[in-house]
Amino acid sequence: MPKLEAYDKKLDYSYCLGIFPCHALLDAKPEMAMRLLLHPSGIGNEGVEKLRARCAALGIREEMAERVLKRESKKDNCFAAIVFKKYDCDLKKDDAHAVFCQISDGGNLGTASRAAVGFGYKSLAVIRPCVDVFDPHVLRASMGAFFRLNTHVFNSFDEYSSLFPDREMYPFMLDGAIDLNNAASKAGKVHTLIFGNEASGLPAVFQQYGQSVKIPQSDEIDSLNLAVAASIAMYTFKNISH
Repeated sequence: MPKLEAYDKKLDYSYCLGIFPCHALLDAKPEMAMRLLLHPSGIGNEGVEKLRARCAALGIREEMAERVLKRESKKDNCFAAIVFKKYDCDLKKDDAHAVFCQISDGGNLGTASRAAVGFGYKSLAVIRPCVDVFDPHVLRASMGAFFRLNTHVFNSFDEYSSLFPDREMYPFMLDGAIDLNNAASKAGKVHTLIFGNEASGLPAVFQQYGQSVKIPQSDEIDSLNLAVAASIAMYTFKNISH
């Protein structure tokens, strides 16, 4: 088998690190799994043994790879990982979408992806420049939820909007025109929530895209963490929109 290289976005494969995320990968995208990597210290662990059995049933090769696991996880206690083929997805036009513009932190995107699955947003658009969506850190932060999403990376927001015209769009901005509950109460089931970069948010031009929204907050903070804001927004829209 070819030697496994240190992760790089140019590779056509990535690493799913950790027992629970690996099970999530096998639940959602078993056809993408290529190799099961194991740490000797994990042999006998209940979760690892279940993972080995599932991979054996699927015909996925297993191998001891302590050094690779430590290199990719930066930890000594990562007992398992799956090497998988990268893949692309199309967003479903009848889904509610979440759009993340120019996100630079993998932890934020991974955590927001996990929340998206939890609140029923299965179609995610990510706008460049952005963090690599297949970076193992992103996948780990999502706890495997990423594999349950239809995620597509676009070169620009205009590229996204040209494919999905005439949608209800709600850009989240600190100077949004209406508050969250008001916006959600008017929204239909098919809508797009738009979130900006962690540091700079969305540019002012996004006031022209649909109905801008703000999340009411105390003036004792300047803003909410991106993943927190996205979680609040997705939960509210899913529970209030028509």
